[in-house]
Amino acid sequence: MRRAGGNMSKANSKTSSGIEAQPAPGAPTASGPRPGIGRPDCPLCGGLGYLRRDLPVEHPDFGRVIPCTCVEAKQRGRQTERLQRLSRLDQLRHFSFDNFQPRGRIGLGPLQQASLEQAFNQARTFASQANGWLVIQGGYGCGKTHLAAAIANQTVAAGVPTLYLTVPDLLDWLRASYDDAVSNFEERFDEIREVRLLVLDDFGSQSATPWAQEKVFQILNHRYVGRLPTVITTNEDLDELDGRIRSRLADPELVTRVQIQAPDYRQPTHDSSQSDLSTLAHHTRQTFGTFSLREEDGLTADEVRNLKGALETAHHFAEDPRGWLVLLGGFASGKTHLAASIANYRNSAGYQVLFVEVPDLLDHLRATFSPSSNARYDRRFDEIRSAQLLVLDDLGTQNMTPWVREKLYQLFNYRYNAELPTVITTSDTLEEIDARIRTRMLDSRLCSVYAITAPAFLGGKRPPRTHPAAEKRRTSKSR
Repeated sequence: MRRAGGNMSKANSKTSSGIEAQPAPGAPTASGPRPGIGRPDCPLCGGLGYLRRDLPVEHPDFGRVIPCTCVEAKQRGRQTERLQRLSRLDQLRHFSFDNFQPRGRIGLGPLQQASLEQAFNQARTFASQANGWLVIQGGYGCGKTHLAAAIANQTVAAGVPTLYLTVPDLLDWLRASYDDAVSNFEERFDEIREVRLLVLDDFGSQSATPWAQEKVFQILNHRYVGRLPTVITTNEDLDELDGRIRSRLADPELVTRVQIQAPDYRQPTHDSSQSDLSTLAHHTRQTFGTFSLREEDGLTADEVRNLKGALETAHHFAEDPRGWLVLLGGFASGKTHLAASIANYRNSAGYQVLFVEVPDLLDHLRATFSPSSNARYDRRFDEIRSAQLLVLDDLGTQNMTPWVREKLYQLFNYRYNAELPTVITTSDTLEEIDARIRTRMLDSRLCSVYAITAPAFLGGKRPPRTHPAAEKRRTSKSR
C-alpha cells in the first residue's frame, strides 16, 4: 500500500508540473484549463496562458492557477486601449509639455508668468512620479486642460493605466451603464475608483444633483483613503465646493495645489483673471502717463504742486501697495483717474485687482438676493472683502440706508484688520464719512489721506483770473 501510494504521488506530481525536470519549490509551472490564450513563443507557459506553482499539498495556494506574465501584458494592453478610448485622449494627444509655454504669451505680467511656470513645473514633476494629488485652479483658457492632458499623455506613454475625463462626461458614463448590456454600473464605478491614475478635468462644472454629488464624493473619498494618484482641474474656489470634498483637497500631506492667474489665451485682450465685478476695463486709458497736471489750464502754482503731489503719492502706492490710500477731492478733480492708474499699473503686473464704484458694488450685493441669481451673497461679499487689491471709487454717493452702512462697515473693518491694500476715492470730507469708517481712515499707521485741491477739470482751459476791482468795474459797465 505504501509503495503504491508513493508511486501514485510521484505520478501526480509529474503530471501536475507539466515538465519533465522537477522545478525548484515554489516555481511556476505551465498548466491551466484554458490553453492557447498566451503568447505561443512564451518560454514560461508555452502558449497556455496560465501557470500552476509547484507547492506542497498543505499550502493554501496548492493547485491554484495564475496568469502568465505574457497574458498579464496583453491584459494591460487591452486595459490601456480601453482607457484611452474612454478618455478620448486621441483628441488631446497634441497637448504635451513640449508645446506648453511656461511663461505664457507676450504681455503677461510677472505674477501671471510666475503662476504659469509654477503650474508647469508641478505638472511635469507629477507626471514623472504619479504620486499624491495635484489640483490646478484657474480661469477659463489659462492652460489647466493642457497641463492635465500632458500629464495623462506622458503617463500613458510610460505604461501607467490612466483615465482622463471631464467630470460631466464621467457622470454621463456612469448613467449610461444602467442600460449597458456589456458592463454594469458597479464595474464602471470600480474601474474609475481603482484606476492607477485618474485625471478629472473641469471639476465643479457638473450637475449639482444629490446623485451626482454623492457619486463624485464616493470616487474621491475612495481614492483619498487609498492615496491613489489623482489630478483635478477646476475654475472654482475651494470654498465653492462640497465641504466633504473641500476638506480632502485641503490636505497638504497628500494634495499639491497650484493657482494659475493668467488670462484666457484664446482672448488675449480679455483679462479673465480679473473679477467680473471689476469695471477696470472701462478705465484702460487712465494711466499715470495720461494724467495731466493741467499746467496750461490756469491753475495756481499751489494747485499744480498739489496735483504733482497726488500723482507722486499714487505712483508710490502703485509700486508697493501697502495699507490704505484715501484720495479726497471734488468731482472731476482727478481722483478716479489716479485710482484707475494704480489699478491698471498693478493689473499690468499680473495682480488681481477689483476696481468698482461703491454704488455698483452694493447693487451687486443686492442682486444676489434675487431668486434668479447665480451668485450667493456670502461668496460675493467674501470675493470683495478679500480682493488682493480693492479700489473703491466714489464712496459717499451711495444711498446710506442702515443696511448699506452695515455692509460698508463690515467691508472696511475686515480689510482694516487684515491690513489688505485698499484705495478709496470720495468727494466727501472725512467729517461726513461714517464715524466707524473714519476712525480707521485716520489711523496713520495704516492709512494715507491725500486731499486734491485742484478744481474740477472740464476739458478746457480755465479763464484767466481777474482782479476783484476789475471784475467789479466790468460788472458795473454791463449794467
